[in-house]
Amino acid sequence: MNLKRLFALFLGILLYAFGIVLSIEANLGIAPWDAFHQGLSTLTGITMGQAGIGVGLLILIVNYWLKEKIGLGTIVNILGIGLMIDFLLYLDIIPTMHSLVGGITAIVASMFVIAFGSYFYIGSGYGIGPRDGLMVGLVKKTNKKVGFIRGVIELSVLVIGVVLGGKIGIGTVLLGIGIGPIVQLTFKFLNFDVSTIKHQYLFERNTQVPVEKEEPCKTVHEMSDGLI
Repeated sequence: MNLKRLFALFLGILLYAFGIVLSIEANLGIAPWDAFHQGLSTLTGITMGQAGIGVGLLILIVNYWLKEKIGLGTIVNILGIGLMIDFLLYLDIIPTMHSLVGGITAIVASMFVIAFGSYFYIGSGYGIGPRDGLMVGLVKKTNKKVGFIRGVIELSVLVIGVVLGGKIGIGTVLLGIGIGPIVQLTFKFLNFDVSTIKHQYLFERNTQVPVEKEEPCKTVHEMSDGLI
């Protein structure tokens, strides 16, 4: 395995988890999936990270039924993000915000951290996370537009999360509206095109998504040369 790719994968997972914890400590409400995990945590007494791992494993089974490919990054996503969330919450290194300005600042910062985490994680080329795989699989299965499928999934887990005791608020709205544009802005700043990534999946060799020839973008490995 390529050490730079593995480094990028684990760095991305760490940043992603850090971004989620930052959004939690913003104390203004959390994203739909996180609200779902928090609700399960409240209901069952397990940690939020453990709830995320359990949900991820269940989704993995559904994705297998939907014939979605599974990569090393998929497995690391399921286990790594959940464990890192619990570890960071245990360390309590991110203070809880108690003002609107502080909370909004933390929410915005969390979205940029998640965007950079996505850059390294996706750019490693080891496959996508289970939740994204579920979205892609349902799009293929139903022939519905990706925006509709994503909206249905996010709304469903949000409603269930609230019923189970997950906390939502203005932060939930900000995350829902802002994460897409901020990820897009970050990728543009890094000159990163996800369609150029060659993903390597388990049980098969590298698979390349066909793309039109154009001016090459910097890869995550080129961007991370100075980090290791």
